[in-house]
Amino acid sequence: MNESKPTRTLLVAANPDPQSLTHRVLERLGAALHPGSVEVADLSKEHFDPEFTLADRRAYHEGGDYPADIVGEHRRLERATDLVLIFPVYWWSMPALLKGWIDRVFINGWAFEHSPTSGLQPKLQALTTHLLPIAGDDSGAYERRGYEKALRTQIEHGIVDYCGSRRGTTAFIYESEQASSEATAQSVDRAVRLISGAIHARPGTLSSPLSG
Repeated sequence: MNESKPTRTLLVAANPDPQSLTHRVLERLGAALHPGSVEVADLSKEHFDPEFTLADRRAYHEGGDYPADIVGEHRRLERATDLVLIFPVYWWSMPALLKGWIDRVFINGWAFEHSPTSGLQPKLQALTTHLLPIAGDDSGAYERRGYEKALRTQIEHGIVDYCGSRRGTTAFIYESEQASSEATAQSVDRAVRLISGAIHARPGTLSSPLSG
């Protein structure tokens, strides 16, 4: 067996407001992952186009000949051992910008292969995917109403498992819109600590004290 390659983390954020909690968490997590290698994809700042076009549809069916912007996203992900999706929860799901990134990037022929004859063949076994959803409500509401379970099922099972990626850590930040900042700060500390700790614990990662 070859030695594990050094950990390289791709942080993907979807929020148009550079002063948002999403971006503060992005900065905190990036600092906590030091001295590991970190790349940031700020989808709004980069003006990523989330629209699934006819060209994307053709690429999906043919399993290749991807649009140039998607080829660039594939190269970024191929450099990564870990992926962290950082996003505010909109209507109990991810924002349209991030969903469009998933729709266009996690495509047939690259993230998985599917055909009537061979069935499903996942292709992202080398990638570990972590989730950092930022919720406005408290954890009790998410548990009582089944929102957390629904979101986890949709993303962890419906996307991560389907593509063969390893499930990493899912760490919710709750009460992001509450008047008191104390509960939010504690939730941020916990989420950053959990995800950075999980990535630091992977083989091939340079040792570093945890943040938070």
